[in-house]
Amino acid sequence: MAVIVVLIGCSFVIAVGFLLAFLWAVKSGQYEDKYTPSVRILFDENKNTK
Repeated sequence: MAVIVVLIGCSFVIAVGFLLAFLWAVKSGQYEDKYTPSVRILFDENKNTK
């Protein structure tokens, strides 16, 4: 039974670590896409042209 408590504790610590890493990545701008909007104008989005 003690092993289950240890495993739950370890998984909780790992989950909090991943949450902190995700929040840091969002805060530091890792998910900001600055390249795609400048290139999007070069591609034709109208696919029904003949």
